[in-house]
Amino acid sequence: MQRANHSTVTQFILAGFSAFPHLQLMLFLLFLLMYLFTLLGNLLIMAAIWSERSLHTPMYLFLCTLSVSEILYTVAIIPRMLADLLSTQRSIAFLACASQMFFSFSFGFTHSFLLTVMGYDRYVAICHPLRYNVLMSPRGCTCLVGCSWAGGSVMGMVVTSAIFHLTFCGPNEIHHFACHVPPLLKLACGDDVLVVAKGVGLVCITALLGCFLLILLSYAFIVATILKIPSAEGQNKAFSTCASHLTVVVVHYGFASVIYLKPKGPQSLEGDTLMGITYTVLTPFLSPIIFSLRNKELKVAMKKTFFSKFYPEKNVMI
Repeated sequence: MQRANHSTVTQFILAGFSAFPHLQLMLFLLFLLMYLFTLLGNLLIMAAIWSERSLHTPMYLFLCTLSVSEILYTVAIIPRMLADLLSTQRSIAFLACASQMFFSFSFGFTHSFLLTVMGYDRYVAICHPLRYNVLMSPRGCTCLVGCSWAGGSVMGMVVTSAIFHLTFCGPNEIHHFACHVPPLLKLACGDDVLVVAKGVGLVCITALLGCFLLILLSYAFIVATILKIPSAEGQNKAFSTCASHLTVVVVHYGFASVIYLKPKGPQSLEGDTLMGITYTVLTPFLSPIIFSLRNKELKVAMKKTFFSKFYPEKNVMI
């Protein structure tokens, strides 16, 4: 990031939702409620897994780690976005912008890597149940989680270093509510902007596509194994352990594909902003809902945890 010192721009202006001046208060209240629900949902999932000993298994360890990455991802972006909705001063320092990009990409890619690990966990549980305790040992699970976090950090550093290695000569208004790559590239000057843009896009798409293909491969083996189970009840029971993860994968990669695979061409501020909401606010909001509703064991544990906190005098039997 040495060349950042040669940029004439020392701070950026986040345009945010300036295209919707009459809706900003309503958007603030809506996004605040969704953000608080996202935090509460993920914290409740973590508390339930922590307090319920029957959930101290690799699958729920990964889910707990996924909740942590989701909380950190939203913290990196949403509080700043909410503050800007109520402010007329939307400037962000050069270093703060770089930091936001690093943390958002790090936690975002960590989330993708953890979803891939969870797919592998379901593959081992269904296709190789007798070897599950060996393949998913505490040491192995710790290694998978550590690699996911390390991989996310590497991705964040690569993308952030590439973008902020460029020179920014002005103007300095980012047509987005966060320090996002495409609007920042539009502000950069120099002969290497196109090369960096293609390189960053290739790295991001390769990582996401690689994760998605590994998940698809896991589920191809899972489906083949489930179809061999003779009873319909056994098939439903096996598939129910994958339902919440598979639904979150579809939502996560569905919205990611809208961002990374959208047709090239001139984009309006309104279009970019609204598309940004899907993966910044909506996906984290939906994730705890999906896991809590589609996973019976987790749903029961969350009810126990909730009632034990607010009604400790009652022995709730669920």
